[in-house]
Parts: sequence; structure tokens; C-alpha cells
Amino acid sequence: MNRAPLSPAAALLLRSLVARAGLAHHRIFISKFRSVDWQSLTFTGERHEIGLRLPGPDAQDALARLRDGLAEAEWDLNGHVVADILIVAAQSSSDGSIEVDLEALTLSD
Repeated sequence: MNRAPLSPAAALLLRSLVARAGLAHHRIFISKFRSVDWQSLTFTGERHEIGLRLPGPDAQDALARLRDGLAEAEWDLNGHVVADILIVAAQSSSDGSIEVDLEALTLSD
């Protein structure tokens, strides 16, 4: 099976989000990950749309860890800065899992 490659910024952001959730990486399902190039007159970077499924029974706690201080968080993305990040939706499923949709903007240093 071929994997779609992630940009360095996308891979580092994903790794940081999984760590922030506090669950083992093999317990979080990536349901969507899309990155597109972004630029303004002075900055270049990427816009990211991310969908994560957090499994129960710890899903609520993992979501709380993701949400807590998300906009003000410091991110170690080695050459990239998170300029904007937010959870746009979080929906519970009947199996106890939660589907979380995030959007982020990373800028190159």
C-alpha cells in the first residue's frame, strides 16, 4: 500500500496533535488530512484540514487535552510556526469515540 506523503510541517503538526491528545499513536485514527500551499505578500506556509477519531472510553479526556489552550499552545515544528489552529467540530459516535475536525495554518520560519 502506498502512503500519501505529508509535508514536513504537516507531519510535525500531526505528531504534535497526537502527543497533545495523550493517547498512544496507534489508538488515534486519522480520518482526513489535507494540506494545501498558502501564501500572503510576506509569508508562505500551508493550510491543513485534519480529521481525527479518538476512541472511547478515553475520548472525552483526550478531546479536553486537545482543546485546553490549543490556540495559545507552543508548537515545536522545526522551521515552521503554527499561526492559527482551531477545532471546528467535535462529534460523538454511538461507540463512544469522538470525531474531531481541526484546521490549522503553518508558516515557514
